[in-house]
Order: sequence, then structure tokens, then C-alpha cells
Amino acid sequence: MTPGPPAPTLNHVLNQDPAALDRVFHALADPARRQMLERLTGGPASVSTLAEPLTMSLPAVMQHLKVLEEAGLLRSEKVGRVRTCRAVPDALARAQRWIDARRALWEKPLDRLGPTLAADDDLV
Repeated sequence: MTPGPPAPTLNHVLNQDPAALDRVFHALADPARRQMLERLTGGPASVSTLAEPLTMSLPAVMQHLKVLEEAGLLRSEKVGRVRTCRAVPDALARAQRWIDARRALWEKPLDRLGPTLAADDDLV
């Protein structure tokens, strides 16, 4: 049996579409957009419901929702005169994988430092 192609590296997997990851982080960078997403974790909501607690115009809310939708963090549909938004549960997975990979790289040197520090404590 011949081996298949080599497994892609972690960086290759995480960076297949860096623009998509950039859109997610850009969308999450704004507190109003994070507030809207937080509200949507409780279930679907109309645009007017999402706009209620915000101190901005409805057109501004629509622009924020467009950024969230383009990042893949929410989906919306219009029925009659009401536009309803829903969070996309797995949309943060790409960003989470990127963060987890960086965390693992940062923690590896710290994990190696633990035994050294423990040995130093034994000398005291």
C-alpha cells in the first residue's frame, strides 16, 4: 500500500483563506457587533430588536449586520417586512482554531520551564 499525500501542516490548514479569518476578527473588533452576536446566542432576533439597546440609527445597525453576515457569523432572512437574524454556531471555529494553535505554541516554552523552576526550588 502506497502512502497518500503528506498531511497538510497546521499553518496551511489554518491559513487556507486568511481573508475569511480577517473578516471574522474585523467583525468581532467592534463592541456593537459583539453585543448583537451576544444577543443572538439566545436565539433569532429581528433587526429592530437588535437595534433597541444601541444608540445608533437603523441604517448604522444594518451596516454592522452586513459586516457580521459577510464574516459568516450570522444569517438573515426577510419575511414580509421583518428581517430576522440568526447566529451561525460554528462560524467562530476558524478563529478558535487559529487562537488554539497560537496558544499551544506560546505555552510550549512555558511547559518546558516548569521542571527547571521545580528543580531550582529543590536547591533552595
